[in-house]
Amino acid sequence: MILDIAIFAIYVVLVFLVGLYFYRKNKTSDDYYVAGRNVSSWHIGLSVVATDVGGGFSIGLGGLGFTMGLSGSWLLFTGLIGAWMAAVLLIPKVFQLPGIQKLTTLPQIFEFFYGKRVAVLAGIITTIGYLGFTSSQIIAGAKLASGTFEGFSVNHAVLLMGIVAVGYTILGGLKAVIYTDTFQWIILMAGLLFAGVPFAFDAIGGWEAVNSIVNQDYLTLTNLTWKDLVNWAITIIPIWFVGMTLYQRIFASRGEAQAKKAWFIAGLFEWPMMAFLGVILGLFGRVAYEQGMFESIGYAASMEMDPELGLPVLLRTVLPHGLMGLVLAAYFSAVMSTADSCLMASSGSLLTDILGYKGGGSDEMDKKSLKASQLITLSLGIIALVIALFLENVLDAMLFSYAFMVSGLFIPIVGAFYWKRASKEGAFVAMIVGGLVTTCLTLLNIKWFGLDPNLYGIICASIVFITFGLFNTR
Repeated sequence: MILDIAIFAIYVVLVFLVGLYFYRKNKTSDDYYVAGRNVSSWHIGLSVVATDVGGGFSIGLGGLGFTMGLSGSWLLFTGLIGAWMAAVLLIPKVFQLPGIQKLTTLPQIFEFFYGKRVAVLAGIITTIGYLGFTSSQIIAGAKLASGTFEGFSVNHAVLLMGIVAVGYTILGGLKAVIYTDTFQWIILMAGLLFAGVPFAFDAIGGWEAVNSIVNQDYLTLTNLTWKDLVNWAITIIPIWFVGMTLYQRIFASRGEAQAKKAWFIAGLFEWPMMAFLGVILGLFGRVAYEQGMFESIGYAASMEMDPELGLPVLLRTVLPHGLMGLVLAAYFSAVMSTADSCLMASSGSLLTDILGYKGGGSDEMDKKSLKASQLITLSLGIIALVIALFLENVLDAMLFSYAFMVSGLFIPIVGAFYWKRASKEGAFVAMIVGGLVTTCLTLLNIKWFGLDPNLYGIICASIVFITFGLFNTR
């Protein structure tokens, strides 16, 4: 245990040192939010998948593997579809925008098409949505740490995760995130593939034990309903068109061809690679739980266990000391990769699109802009940390944050690029209606016909947007 903690601590210190290095290199808010606009395809692609999947979806996937088996992998198949659709349909449109070299946020695109009022509303939606997503990542890291280290409560882990993630984000900005994402993601994938899976497979007794313990439906790809697939698709695919963390990476790319290549790379790493790794380890966690392997650390098979703790507790149980610390550090860094990106998306939108802070023009203005970026990031990071203390389910929190943004922003952004009759009035009202419908149905726990409230939010937003457009006389 001491060796694992030491490795973990060294890893965290190294991450902070990387953040400190880029803290000294960053000169402007442009460096901070879009990494100087000169990043290669592989760095962007791995950063995209690290941000999109990260530790949060990794923990969530483990939970799905624990409760439904291999079919949980379809969750990230929708990520592959979304990534490739965005590469073909969205990225070329973005690079056709005039003045793209000055863009740092998604709401600035809304301002170009619809005006300032719509951009401010888009900024509010983005800020709130990514603030919630940051909180979900903090709790994901906390569950990972508490499930791995004996006697470490979730609340204590939330504080640790929040301090590390927020501190690193304030220091390094997007440039640090992107370049460390590549290294962190390679370590995470290698750790799970070459350590987590074989050690867990051997510890539970191999495939014979899996077959004898879990329901055979867990070993198929059909242990889900069409409603599950529709709900995942309607929430995840559109986020590739409205996620500001993704737009920041489009702006950070060297050009259109590099950005498109990065999105194709990201899609393949999401599914099948990460999708099956996550659910297989979650499935192995279920087998280990049923075998009573977790009883010595307080999780008897007769007790109800949080499915999202299955994967980290499994790693804690089967990995030897030293290797567990390395895998845990890699998982923790994957969580940070998502948390810091989401936090920067939230702070960038608040600073630029809501508060209207404009940097640049002189060295003094650049310094003020960078300082303002860091102060806003710190403030929102503290809020995200407080929210995380009250969260329980990582995947639900992430999907709700996704849905909140998707239902408000998806139809207006698609309309901006693909419908000549799109109007600023229609975009403004569609954002409000879509977001409110999804939020109200979610809070009231209403799922008509078993379908996600986000679907109804998007439908209502579409009706409003099209109606205003048809009567648009411009």
